[in-house]
Amino acid sequence: MRAIIGVLDSFGIGSLPDADRFGDTGANTFARIWEGCSNAPRGMMQIPNLMALGLGRAAHLVDPALPAFDGMTAQGLFGAAQELSKGKDTPSGHWEMMGLPVEEDWGYFPKTVPTFPAELTEAVIREGKLPGILGDCHASGTEIIEQLGEEHIKTGKPICYTSADSVYQIAAHETHFGLERLYELCHIVRKLVDPYHIGRVIARPFVGEKRGQFQRTGNRHDYATPPYRPTVLDVAKTAGREVVGIGKIPDIFAHSGVTQEIVAHGNEAVFDATIAQAKSAPDGSLVFANFVDFDMLYGHRRNLIGYAEALEAFDKRVPDLAAALKPGDLVVFTADHGCDPTWTGSDHTREHIPILAFGPGIAPGPIGIRTTFADIGQSVAHHLGLNPMPVGTSFL
Repeated sequence: MRAIIGVLDSFGIGSLPDADRFGDTGANTFARIWEGCSNAPRGMMQIPNLMALGLGRAAHLVDPALPAFDGMTAQGLFGAAQELSKGKDTPSGHWEMMGLPVEEDWGYFPKTVPTFPAELTEAVIREGKLPGILGDCHASGTEIIEQLGEEHIKTGKPICYTSADSVYQIAAHETHFGLERLYELCHIVRKLVDPYHIGRVIARPFVGEKRGQFQRTGNRHDYATPPYRPTVLDVAKTAGREVVGIGKIPDIFAHSGVTQEIVAHGNEAVFDATIAQAKSAPDGSLVFANFVDFDMLYGHRRNLIGYAEALEAFDKRVPDLAAALKPGDLVVFTADHGCDPTWTGSDHTREHIPILAFGPGIAPGPIGIRTTFADIGQSVAHHLGLNPMPVGTSFL
């Protein structure tokens, strides 16, 4: 009996009741992709396995304007969840689904230029032994690297920027600046931003020599503030279970509660690692994987067709995972927030997340709209026979 969680990073299914606070009323990552493909020359998105698990029916629960998809007999439990946490960021979504809603607001940097407080920038330059910084604004990562990459190489000044998330991002060239130097700088900045209650510092390494050639690499690292109370991961680890974090999961939880960390860059590599764990992880294990490409490559870049094609590629791998399951296993596909590729700007969108749960012996059917992502963690704890979490209700 094991539990496998796959987070389709940013795959929301409709705006939350409080989306107006974020300017996101009407955002719907799934619906806009589904409609956009249907109206494009390429034709309807082909994700038969996810739809058979109840994805369309879960989306209809949130947005009745969508087709009911009731002609399909669901092969798993399906529903949606609302977020209690106050943000629309990666740590909030992941922590809450593992039983730890973020009860206080994160700190954010204002949409001004410069965006960072002068005393913080002075400390970053001083402690990091830097000639200065570039950027100091809200920006899309790919765009600001394109704009400032050549100046960065020439001056040695790292590119520092933020977004609507609680984040301090540092882009630097892997060889001209140095990958290990970038990581060391992020460790320094992690401590410096703690007084501002910033959720993450992110290293954004890139390569290339001139404008038009710059590309971010897979050597990204997130330096998150640690969870302030135990999550399901910690509970499982304390109980002597194997807790496998795949992709950026260990970074999101500041490596808390994880017994095995598997580095995997890109959705295909993450899926390969997840299937390998489904074949080999011992009884009682919790396997947790983040499929980052949906968010990083397509949602933030507002690439609807690319997002659809990534979903289709993911969908084709679902039968491979199902074939690797053992009696008593549980799989949950979900998300951590939205990132509607038709929305203005490049930030996340405040949305419901899907819950698609299946496995040998898991009876299919609707589970409705849950009032917190933490119902996922509570269900996992129940399935694995762990002590219950203080927040959430099992849907099993």
